[in-house]
Amino acid sequence: RYNPENLATLERYVETQAKENAYDLEANLAVLKLYQFNPAFFQTGVTAQILLKALTNLPHTDFTLCKCMIDQAHVSSGSQTWCLYPENPSKSWILGSQGVNLWGLAGVGYFHSPFFPKFSLDGPKMQQEERPIRQILYLGELLETCHFQSFWQALDENMELLEGITGFEDSVRK
Repeated sequence: RYNPENLATLERYVETQAKENAYDLEANLAVLKLYQFNPAFFQTGVTAQILLKALTNLPHTDFTLCKCMIDQAHVSSGSQTWCLYPENPSKSWILGSQGVNLWGLAGVGYFHSPFFPKFSLDGPKMQQEERPIRQILYLGELLETCHFQSFWQALDENMELLEGITGFEDSVRK
């Protein structure tokens, strides 16, 4: 199960799930566990697909399980933080620097969660290849905290995240 020689097969299976609107949590967790054991094999695109598929299974805890298995090196950098109140950033606390308006959305850009380390989605220190993971984590926080309008607005601004994911929007609505 956790043999790195199986990783390519499991990654193809994740892509198949995305294309065929299928979902297999156990296989996806196995991929993330293999990435933990073998960080050199980490694939941002596959991890993004796993997170997006887990989002479609809310309110179950799949998304939380998946995000907890991702190495913090792939989700944190810089000294910025999210703020808890998307509608009212002035109520939020900010560590180290000013908040960043995510995706330029009016009234949405700030978000803080005590469960995530400090980071910014668009900060200059962010590595471009990790941006999709951070965006998906942000989308997940919006859904988990019932900021549905903000979620759909942010998703509309970043539809490229859904490339190759069949039925995502319909699955989230269920």
